[in-house]
Amino acid sequence: MIQSEMPAHRSVDPSIVRWLWLLFATVFSMVLVGGITRLTESGLSMVDWRPVMGVLPPIGEAAWNEAFDAYKTSPQYREVNAWMEVADFKRIFFWEYTHRVLGRTIALIAFIPWLYFQLRGRLEGWLSFRILVAIALGGGQGLLGWYMVQSGLIDRPEVSHFRLASHLSLAFVIAGWNLWMLMDLRFGRVLPGVRGLQFYPALLMLMLAVQILYGAFMAGTHAGILFPSFPDMNGHYLPGGLIPEGPLLHTLINDPVAIHYIHRALGFALMAWGGVAWWKLRAASRGASTLVCDQLLAVLSIQFVLGALTALWQTPLTLAVIHQGGAFVTACSTLLLAHHAARLERAH
Repeated sequence: MIQSEMPAHRSVDPSIVRWLWLLFATVFSMVLVGGITRLTESGLSMVDWRPVMGVLPPIGEAAWNEAFDAYKTSPQYREVNAWMEVADFKRIFFWEYTHRVLGRTIALIAFIPWLYFQLRGRLEGWLSFRILVAIALGGGQGLLGWYMVQSGLIDRPEVSHFRLASHLSLAFVIAGWNLWMLMDLRFGRVLPGVRGLQFYPALLMLMLAVQILYGAFMAGTHAGILFPSFPDMNGHYLPGGLIPEGPLLHTLINDPVAIHYIHRALGFALMAWGGVAWWKLRAASRGASTLVCDQLLAVLSIQFVLGALTALWQTPLTLAVIHQGGAFVTACSTLLLAHHAARLERAH
């Protein structure tokens, strides 16, 4: 049995619910734009961070030349993109600029309505606190994003895959925090746990968190293009003939071949445990709706196929972005299942 909180009031202001869904949707869009920014290698096109003044793009030829001259000082330009002209620079600048402006927009969407509802006394204490935590996490996400970009502006022409993974993971945490609030408002408040029925989605979420980390490692090390075959990896199934010798931990988190192998292996493991979680929770649902269980299995299956196709076709941009969006949907589906399990436990 889990410890449950008091059920939420059913008379929640619909405008608050719509606002939280809008916030959730904008975070999802941020994840997609972030994926495009990474895959087009646009993230290092803006070499400074101006949280307020950076809202406006360069206007006029002189301003664009100034931004391009600043980019020319970066390792990425010197070592990778020295062939670029201003027109080429504008294309990569667009995605990083969009990513940053969207981040500022999300901050406004989060803070201004929160302040309005708070001053009007329309937020319960627990909800106001949770939203404030989400806003704080969003501020930390902005700082972490710049910390990530800095890693590619000093010596190497690409960002650290560890910082990239941290940045992506925090976006998922923010979205999950928001989604759990929405489920609490809809069904009543519960606390997540790892006992009883909640064990199945909890373990699935843990596995998925590791998989998301390794997905970011795949993007950060360009490991996705190494093995355009499935289910084998260029004829190999076991890692013995693939992974080089060396310190084990260093190899597992830095070597592109090892990263690719682990990401694939986790995909199979997630499908297997997802099937177990689906079977257990569906059986326990009895008279309750089983849609959330079936939805998870469907999403996991689609994501698995997307992953296989992304590897086979060597990470084409559109498919790779859809695959990243699929990871977001899979994480949210797992969270919905966890909330469902918590409600089942509460009912017993």
